[in-house]
Amino acid sequence: MRRRARRTALTALLLAAGATACLTGCQSGQDGDGASDGAARSAASGGSATASSSAPAPGSTATGAEASASASAPAPSPDEPFAGLTGAEISERALKATTGARSLRMTGSVPDDESGGTIEIDLALDRRGDCAGTMGMDGQGEAELIKTGDTLYLKYDERFLRAQSRGEPQADTEALVSLLAGRWTSMSADGADAKEMAGFCDLDKLLEDAGGSGDDTPTKVTRGRATTVDGKPAFTLYETDGSERNTVYVATEGKPYLLRFESGSKQEPGSLSFTGYDEPVPAASPSGEVLDLDDLGGTNA
Repeated sequence: MRRRARRTALTALLLAAGATACLTGCQSGQDGDGASDGAARSAASGGSATASSSAPAPGSTATGAEASASASAPAPSPDEPFAGLTGAEISERALKATTGARSLRMTGSVPDDESGGTIEIDLALDRRGDCAGTMGMDGQGEAELIKTGDTLYLKYDERFLRAQSRGEPQADTEALVSLLAGRWTSMSADGADAKEMAGFCDLDKLLEDAGGSGDDTPTKVTRGRATTVDGKPAFTLYETDGSERNTVYVATEGKPYLLRFESGSKQEPGSLSFTGYDEPVPAASPSGEVLDLDDLGGTNA
């Protein structure tokens, strides 16, 4: 099977890589005019911080035994989902359905190479570039994220701000918390501080990456068994690449969307669930007072 089909399953890790890049690499490096302004821009741009979601990732109802079951499944009966199709053919169908989606929601946890921690994600995004949800790390607070049109909105809770300010002077930490905790902020999505995080909301790019080129080394895909994921009928596939075996769950009702991915890699562990296909993304501008970080002396695009 072509690597392109494997990347259907690896949508999860591709998205996770985008999250890691924008959460740890968005700091502009420009000095602010004061401790509060500089800290505000650093936190809003992600700085050295990775955000954290307090919402738990929805788990699959498939048991661990099912996920690690032998890939050598018996010949499917005519009544079994995807009867007559090989694992590679099912994977290709899932690729086509998933990369054709207009929107989706991803929820789960993936490793962050920069910190050695775990990023938690709950984010809905669409092909217009809008997104809404939460991101976080190791349960250390939460960052809410909304991108609509050309504007990126972020809101951090106090726990997150204090966790990401460890090692900083106490006065700077208190100034940061006083300025930002529980308060919506905004900045241009095209600005240097926001561009990478805003790019993470680009579903077109993420699904294009998931599709791959189709020219790489073959990966073995084998059929598993029928199961359920969050109450939805699904079918299990096992994707083997060398010594690693990832588990993929594909919807058996409606379009064969990717429902869940579980990494079998020790180097890249993690799992993500995918829901909300083709549903509207609740990316409305926050109501009430919003602190414009660009007006605080933020960077230009």
